[in-house]
Amino acid sequence: MSNGPLIVQSDKTLLLDIDHPDSVECRRAIAPFAELERSPEHIHTYRLTNLGLWNARAAGHDAELVIDTLIKYSRYAVPHSILIDVAETMSRYGRLRLEADPIHGLILVTTDSAVLEEVIRAKKIAPLLGPRIDKETIAVHPSQRGAIKQSLLRLGWPAEDFAGYVDGQAHEIALKEDGWKIRPYQELAAEGFWHGGSGVVVLPCGAGKTIVGAAAMAHAKATTLILVTNTVAARQWRDELLRRTTLNEDEIGEYSGAKKEIRPVTIATYQVMTKKKNGVYAHLDLFDTHDWGLIIYDEVHLLPAPIFRFTADIQSRRRLGLTATLVREDGMEGEVFSLIGPKRFDVPWKEIESQGYIAPAECIEVRVNLSESERLLYATAEPEEKYRYCSTTKTKSDVVQELVAYHANEQILVIGQYITQLDELSETLGVPLIKGDTPVKERERLFAAFRTGEITCLVVSKVANFSIDLPDATIAIQVSGAFGSRQEEAQRLGRILRPKADGRGAIFYSVVSRDTVDQDFAANRQRFLAEQGYAYRIIDADDVFQGKI
Repeated sequence: MSNGPLIVQSDKTLLLDIDHPDSVECRRAIAPFAELERSPEHIHTYRLTNLGLWNARAAGHDAELVIDTLIKYSRYAVPHSILIDVAETMSRYGRLRLEADPIHGLILVTTDSAVLEEVIRAKKIAPLLGPRIDKETIAVHPSQRGAIKQSLLRLGWPAEDFAGYVDGQAHEIALKEDGWKIRPYQELAAEGFWHGGSGVVVLPCGAGKTIVGAAAMAHAKATTLILVTNTVAARQWRDELLRRTTLNEDEIGEYSGAKKEIRPVTIATYQVMTKKKNGVYAHLDLFDTHDWGLIIYDEVHLLPAPIFRFTADIQSRRRLGLTATLVREDGMEGEVFSLIGPKRFDVPWKEIESQGYIAPAECIEVRVNLSESERLLYATAEPEEKYRYCSTTKTKSDVVQELVAYHANEQILVIGQYITQLDELSETLGVPLIKGDTPVKERERLFAAFRTGEITCLVVSKVANFSIDLPDATIAIQVSGAFGSRQEEAQRLGRILRPKADGRGAIFYSVVSRDTVDQDFAANRQRFLAEQGYAYRIIDADDVFQGKI
């Protein structure tokens, strides 16, 4: 028995003692295969899940490494049942393989004939299969390549896809070599993706995921479709590709609500791709009417259901997903795993911070009390309205004004969910507001003014959660959010993580109403960042008013 920081329990939970001197090292070691569930002050609870273990296996971590990690850091003997379960769960990945076949087109091959017998008898899989070839092999309808991977994952037998990819139409793309150099982890991420064929790269906000995409394009040297969250993000991608690659303006097209350009590199928004016309997704044929060699999904954790469905049909195209966190509150991480591909590269946020590529950040939760009238309103509200009432309390507005005044010499973002609340804050603070109906040109103008320092404070809705490059932002103040969304919390912190020219750190404030669902949601929102090593310091609103920050 050692005095390690980890307690491994037979129910697949891992308890990490945060006060132990080896806790940071242990957190990094278990991050590739364990998911954080709760993160109070002293003991963090992780869980071993099948998907987490399969993602680790696909990324090159075998069962022996996982078991050795658990044994190395465990304070007590690791339950024998856990060791067996880890080995057996991870061994399920790869016992079934999809391969190309010159006669049948696509075949499912097994190293364990009993597994094949089990899956071909599953009701949802049988219609996807063709004739039996031999004891270890059965034909698969080529059009069902994505569907069978989804079904096999749900059955507990994730298939490894070796069926290969079409090259797509060739198009010369290379990284420029003048004036900048790709970072080592970006190069490793692009190579990890390329050697894996398809899959997801997970990097912190501000760590340069666009550069990873550009490097993947340089590997593919083929026409590329890039899917992004909004038009502002599309134009940032275009500008970055022009800056970092040999592509010129005529080679990059924008496919959005405003433009419908199809070029060798086409950047399309999720919004236009999922827009219906007469009940039909009018633009989804952009996927298969062009011979793309690579499809990049920016912010892949946000992938809408129609894009998932169409991605199931284009499994012969190389697919790269980019994200800061694979967490989805709808539980569809399995769809990302089976249709985009497994996680090919992941690196802890604090590791990137220690290398100086993202800014150090302090997270502070400011707790406010509801007034007596607000408490009564909250107590009598319908369940679906409770969060709105406690998120938009006037005390929050007072706290925000104090924080903005306190950080008057900084570049500040005030971020929230409810437009009425944001309208009032914008008016009270006397600063511009960017929200859903703000025209793209006006958004770009305000973001540009913020970057130059002409504007030092912006109020922004959730439209600024993703893919917005604001390198000089140092303070974020969150007043409300999408309930308990972990990925939104990570994205919002990410708005201020670009490294600062003077080496300054960043501060992320989350203003939370005490003894309400707002506090409960905040605890859930913080889980992913706690997993990455960020600790939330809790202060009272009175401390803000007294300048004790």
